[in-house]
Amino acid sequence: MNNRIDELSVVRSNDRQEMGKVAANAVAETVKRLQANQDTVNIVFAAAPSQNEFLENLVDSSGINWNRVNAFHMDEYLGLPANAPQRFGFFLEQRLFAKLPFRAVNYLNGDTIDPLAECQRYADLLTQYPIDIVCMGIGENCHIAFNDPHVADFEDPMRVKVVDLDLACRNQQVHDGCFSDIEDVPTHALTLTVPALMAAANIFCIVPGPTKAQAVYHTLTAEVASAYPSTALRRHPNAILFLDGDSAALVA
Repeated sequence: MNNRIDELSVVRSNDRQEMGKVAANAVAETVKRLQANQDTVNIVFAAAPSQNEFLENLVDSSGINWNRVNAFHMDEYLGLPANAPQRFGFFLEQRLFAKLPFRAVNYLNGDTIDPLAECQRYADLLTQYPIDIVCMGIGENCHIAFNDPHVADFEDPMRVKVVDLDLACRNQQVHDGCFSDIEDVPTHALTLTVPALMAAANIFCIVPGPTKAQAVYHTLTAEVASAYPSTALRRHPNAILFLDGDSAALVA
């Protein structure tokens, strides 16, 4: 299934491994195209097990001048210890940031004593370095970044904000094996907003696995509205949704 739903291109692979390779190739080719015409490329990355195969293949991509790439990540828990393995910055450092010679890696600071000031600091960075590429996933409740349905705002005036996480979102972290119990999952986080994500020139959304099938169905069939935040992708002029057989099961 390779088709288009509204403005959103949909690419289906047979399995996660193939999906990760196809998505990484698409991102790599876009980076190389951009580098042919501009000095630096600014990329936002998601941190989640759904991104593993994609990140592995991206690290192995050839022909990219990584020291001309500025990296960002799109969300971070508030209140986790600095050495907690569940921190999204740690996830990306282990799988991506420490493996490639980026020009700069810009972390959201979940340890901050002033979350609002941290939101402003990161928003200022996004203004200084307009995002060329977002590499993202979709949550089980259709969240993008940590924009759960109850806090998602397609017209949000903020670029980065503090959010409380809904129960479905927190349960997903347990389903993904990131936490052993719901009580261990933080209740608040910092996140790029929907408009901040949609402002990127290119969006590559990687969504494998059977637990995402319902979210994919809603993404592609529901009314475009904040009740299903991922439906915002259908309004983006240059977004691609990558699926495997499991995540595409309800829309095949």
